[in-house]
Amino acid sequence: MISPSPHLNSAPGQRRTEERRTVVVVGAGPAGLTVGNILRAASVDCVVLETGSRQFIETRPRAGVIEEWAVRELDRRGLGERLRQRAEPHSVCEFRFGGERHRFPYAELTGSHHHVYPQPLLVTDLVREYADVRGGDIRFGVRDVALHDLDSERPAVSYRCPETGERRLLRCDFVAGCDGARGVTRDAIPAGQRRIARQDDGIGWLALLAEVPPSTDCVLFGVHPRGFAGQMPRSPGVTRFYLQCPPGDDPENWSHDRVWTELRARLAAAGAPPLTEGRLIEKRVLDMHHYVVEPLAHGRLFLAGDAGHLVAPIAAKGMNLALHDAFLLGDALAACVTRGDRDGLEGYSAASLRRVWDYQEFSQWLSDIYHGVASDDPFRTGTTLARLRRLFTSPAAAAAFAEQYLGDAGAY
Repeated sequence: MISPSPHLNSAPGQRRTEERRTVVVVGAGPAGLTVGNILRAASVDCVVLETGSRQFIETRPRAGVIEEWAVRELDRRGLGERLRQRAEPHSVCEFRFGGERHRFPYAELTGSHHHVYPQPLLVTDLVREYADVRGGDIRFGVRDVALHDLDSERPAVSYRCPETGERRLLRCDFVAGCDGARGVTRDAIPAGQRRIARQDDGIGWLALLAEVPPSTDCVLFGVHPRGFAGQMPRSPGVTRFYLQCPPGDDPENWSHDRVWTELRARLAAAGAPPLTEGRLIEKRVLDMHHYVVEPLAHGRLFLAGDAGHLVAPIAAKGMNLALHDAFLLGDALAACVTRGDRDGLEGYSAASLRRVWDYQEFSQWLSDIYHGVASDDPFRTGTTLARLRRLFTSPAAAAAFAEQYLGDAGAY
């Protein structure tokens, strides 16, 4: 039932409405949509709020690598069928350093794969399942989202309706904050009741999308004195590239010719096929930084994905962490609402943060590998190359790297 709301102030003459939901999910990325789907499957009343349009979230370029354990969990929940049909499994990656190619067959060591599946495709699948198949309530283009009364038993989320301009209030039992690094839910936790641990690597990556097929059958990591370079396949006709650059660099400093000259130099290796050059359809600079919010819960609010932690794209862990949070949180909310079991909610933050810190540590270690040779420090260069050589000469080192690179292959 919709009724006038006494809880929010509005401009004179402006309508206010209030609704009641069990769970409000803020943000329609992989985390929010997965939580929403889990709740719909458990017949839990919920609504998803998203500031972007459906077209925007289904086409926004983002991550593209999903770990095997996450694919299994999506399958188990009826959310992985199209992914299994269309994703490209990867079983090997390749490091290039010292002018040589070094193939790393991680699937042989672990029995698990990576799945290359661009985030826009996963989001499209999850939106379709939530809204079109399961009949979920999702509201696009909302504005001025705010959270209220999180410490009470009747928290609320308010927003401005894009069609009417009216202020709407959603009273609920729980709020899932899945609105990313620039969202509002994280800041709804009082500063004195949260800790934000931050790390700035002092390194930039020029992120590129090119309309070209991948030049090899796997992910490439170029460790070079001029800076790191990477190639990450996205589809048969589109490839993601990265180039290390100064933090805060202007993408316009990187012309077409400069980009391809640097990629060819940093990914060069004996016997390697030449890079296929083509049109660049995206250029942006990412400053390599990380943060973790502790705890990930406050009152009736629970943070998931980039709203609660950000890991730089160094190890392709961000989307996987978002899915891990969503599985934990969706299950915990469903258990609490349908069975009165609060154990999952009470343990959610600690369970999530264990994996978050594990992935942050691996990302930091891998960052040292990627960037050490370009540090202009002879000692750091030497230790970096020693680490790289060990990966290809020590079975124990190779097994440890493969396990971390693929994430935990066991239960989420």
